[in-house]
Amino acid sequence: MSSALTDLFPHPIVQAPMAGGVSVPQLAAAVSEAGGLGFLAAGYKTADGMYQEIKQLRGLTGRPFGVNLFMPQPEYADSAAVEVYAHQLAGEAGWYDTELGDPDSGRDDGYDAKLAVLLDNPVPVASFHFGIPSAETLESLRRAGIFTLVTATTPEEALAVQYAGADAVIAQGVEAGGHQGTHRDIPEQDGSGLGLLSLVAQIRETVTLPIVAAGGIMRGSQIAAVLAAGACAAQLGTAFLATHESGAPDVHKQALTNPLFVRTELTRAFSGRPARGLVNRFLREHGPYAPAAYPEVHHLTAPLRKAAAKAKDAQGMALWAGQGHRMARDLPAGQLVELLAAELADARTALSAKGGLR
Repeated sequence: MSSALTDLFPHPIVQAPMAGGVSVPQLAAAVSEAGGLGFLAAGYKTADGMYQEIKQLRGLTGRPFGVNLFMPQPEYADSAAVEVYAHQLAGEAGWYDTELGDPDSGRDDGYDAKLAVLLDNPVPVASFHFGIPSAETLESLRRAGIFTLVTATTPEEALAVQYAGADAVIAQGVEAGGHQGTHRDIPEQDGSGLGLLSLVAQIRETVTLPIVAAGGIMRGSQIAAVLAAGACAAQLGTAFLATHESGAPDVHKQALTNPLFVRTELTRAFSGRPARGLVNRFLREHGPYAPAAYPEVHHLTAPLRKAAAKAKDAQGMALWAGQGHRMARDLPAGQLVELLAAELADARTALSAKGGLR
């Protein structure tokens, strides 16, 4: 059932596509070369920018890799709430000596153009976040030889993914760093997400699709746990964010294990959609008042985040991180894949010896 995906890479390890410049071709290539599945993040890039990264990655590895796209968002944001939030952020703009971004800079992230690029230049794997492509789109990708995955945060979303015709589902637990891939943004449900092991087990009993488990995974023993729960592979983001090839700023990498940042929290402060990051000044001050308005808030805060990163001010950056961030390891990405695979083998051996895994 899951071999069409897992036959593409020796180890059941997928590097999560992290938008914003983290999942660069060098990172994806290192992961794929080591036997995992490397991923590019097309989110927030132009279609041509995505194409250029695909070309660069193909020059670095002949191994399979994936590309992730964000789904277009419906227009239901409260413009008045966005305007109020912009006034609240005026002090931040003054502090960083920059202008706020235009909240009306686009809602579809160049989705149609990116799909056209993938259909003209097929990649082995494509995944989707924030919703489900149409059945027609998924079928077109399949005919092009592209294996498709779609994120789900509930069993109901996973069932919708299966109904649409995707090849596999990414079960994203609430522990995951970055944006929750909920299909609909419902503020009343903030913070009510399922933990990963519970989510994988419930999705396993709901759909017949292969499951890739994502959320807070930092060690090979955790990969063994999600495989035992019914997943065919594990997707890791924060673990690879800290690697040498990651495009994350050094200040972000260092913050993962900095004792100053003791916990993570789901927040709308930076983008208007729930996303898990390290609790810093910006999150504490603005999170309680940020409206449910994605991507308007993302566009609004983009210059602030860029200025904070340029100033190496971790207190003003979106420090996306999963709940296992303190377990991050400063290693080359390929070495991390090898270490995770070794830890997974050890965990499986220990379970087998105890009669817990047959």
